[in-house]
Amino acid sequence: MSNPNFADKSGQAVPQVTFATRANDEWVNRTTDELFKGKTVVVFSLPGAFTPTCSSTHLPRYNELAKTFKANGVDDIICMSVNDTFVMNAWAEDQESDNVTLIPDGNGEFTDGMGLLVDKADLGFGKRSWRYSMLVKDGVVDKMFIEPDLPGDPFEVSDADTMLAYVAPDAKPAAATVVLSKPGCPFCAKAKALLTEKGYEFEELVMGKEVSFTSLKALSGNESWPQVFIGGKLIGGSDDLESYFA
Repeated sequence: MSNPNFADKSGQAVPQVTFATRANDEWVNRTTDELFKGKTVVVFSLPGAFTPTCSSTHLPRYNELAKTFKANGVDDIICMSVNDTFVMNAWAEDQESDNVTLIPDGNGEFTDGMGLLVDKADLGFGKRSWRYSMLVKDGVVDKMFIEPDLPGDPFEVSDADTMLAYVAPDAKPAAATVVLSKPGCPFCAKAKALLTEKGYEFEELVMGKEVSFTSLKALSGNESWPQVFIGGKLIGGSDDLESYFA
């Protein structure tokens, strides 16, 4: 792999590029100014859609922390990759990415302008982006986190948590919260209302759709609905949740 010098472009304007995207089965051109002008934007760029680290960690964590970023002054989060718009749109549908804007740098112009277009011909990828993240304010780079120039695909500094620590050092992301529920269950409604009252964002897994009675027992050791998990810890049913908050 032949790598450029990976110069930190803090203080410089981002490249002026027009991105060819598809929306509602139509071609839509999106410009650098449209994406960055007058906004505070986090960008993270990666070697390719559907590739392992990008799909398992990089994109999902930025998506998960998006509301925390926005509560701390970030207007948008952009995921950039040297892929065409059809690939990026398919990846968006395949991932939890509703809180992130996926931009196809199909010709690599933006990435090249950032000095981070690298040759991954050894993997059959051709030219792709080196992995990095940056904070951009009104079109000017405020801070960059560029992965070290090491073999392979290092993933040490461009992650969402590192960026959040820079943007808002005192921010505490909400603990991941899941409710296993059953349709029509009054105790489930009570638990969800309590979580909402306490300001908790939560994911609901509903019996018959995403979770079964067997799954409920296997995960929680209980046979009653709901079962609430916060930060990887089983809290229990609605009464247990009340005690937890008390």
